[in-house]
Amino acid sequence: MKKILAIAAAAALTAGVSAFAANPFSDVSTDDWAYQAVSDLSDQGVVEGYPDGTFKGERNITRYELAQIIARLMAKEDQLNAEQRATLDKLAGEYADELANLGVRVSNLEKKVGNIYWSGDARMQYQHNLNDEGKAKDNDTWNGRMRINVKGQVNDQVTVNGRFVTNMYFKNADEDDGDTTMDRIYSEWTPNDQTYVRIGRQGVALDQTGTFWDEDGEYDGITAGWDNGKIGIDAGYGYLKSAYENHEDSEHVPYASKNGTESWFAKLTGHVAEGADVSAFYLGAPKKFDGWAYTGDKHADVWGVGTTIGLGHSNFTLDGDYIKTQLSGTYDDNKADDPALWTAGLTYGAVDTDKPGTWQLGVHYVKADAGSYLLGNSALDLTDQLDYGWEKWSDVHFWVARAGVALQKNVELDAYYNFAAKASGSTEDPDDTWGIELNYAF
Repeated sequence: MKKILAIAAAAALTAGVSAFAANPFSDVSTDDWAYQAVSDLSDQGVVEGYPDGTFKGERNITRYELAQIIARLMAKEDQLNAEQRATLDKLAGEYADELANLGVRVSNLEKKVGNIYWSGDARMQYQHNLNDEGKAKDNDTWNGRMRINVKGQVNDQVTVNGRFVTNMYFKNADEDDGDTTMDRIYSEWTPNDQTYVRIGRQGVALDQTGTFWDEDGEYDGITAGWDNGKIGIDAGYGYLKSAYENHEDSEHVPYASKNGTESWFAKLTGHVAEGADVSAFYLGAPKKFDGWAYTGDKHADVWGVGTTIGLGHSNFTLDGDYIKTQLSGTYDDNKADDPALWTAGLTYGAVDTDKPGTWQLGVHYVKADAGSYLLGNSALDLTDQLDYGWEKWSDVHFWVARAGVALQKNVELDAYYNFAAKASGSTEDPDDTWGIELNYAF
């Protein structure tokens, strides 16, 4: 396509946005049919000429040059009408790869229709799990999950966000097989690029590795945060909806009463260097955790510290967490003395689903005292051994080996192997477990 034709098409997208502008290029005269389009877009900063002051409208335009024009138009998207935005969205999808190279966040991962934004992920998962006796025999699961994210743009600073989830069980079908639910709905106010306030059901990641409470956990409440690239502060007040109610309940039933998990949290994160973060959090329970292996008055506060460090140019990453649960009140016979949970690991490489063939390998060590795991966790590769320790009210420690590879763009294959697990006291040591899953992003 000739460059002059591309500019004329781009000018149609900004019709009515700018006023008459002066001619900035020596080779575009006032008699040229595209004079007005070229001068207007130049005045808006959408197109640029060459160092010699020419425009060269008769040469063929490259995809990269057109992507630059699209990126600049996107910066003016709030000035366009609905029809113009729809056309721009189509162009952004067509030139997604070139835009990604320019650092513009528009790709096949995010589809837009007017002021509604869609994205999602899906997985197929097979796991060789433990049974109640800690044996990995005849207890395998094979399931699929799809999640659809939706974001509604209310205005420049406010969005409403939700997530639909459907699970299917291809072996030992669950009673909820195929049901679609919404596990996220919250509004978000972002007055600037550094600040957010969220109200509703959302995800909250407390520790660095996600071993204690990861982003997939459900938190009902209000949260706020600020991050200037060097230091970040997050805080919230609400209810830990998906926390387990009873350590003896193998079905992991959530608390029936939200008052049972009423709590507040504060988290401080320092970005100490490129690829290196340190964080600390405190989770306080202003009332009590009802039914959690206590009688009478009971109370549980949790604090933790963690880090993720990229080791220079070696492609190795070190991460870890130490988490302490401080208990008070009257307990049952399984009294725990301020139990701790900690993990540390080393990973080589990194999976980038935009770059097929990228891969990673890692190994982690996890140790959880009885009672340190009071919330529950949805991490794929940790639930078996940690849940076994939770249900048996036993200390447990084990090793985790992980691997991942980007098979195609937005397609990732992951696997894990839990081994050398030990349980305390008279509790029998759990068997090794493993799992594999295929993940898709769209």
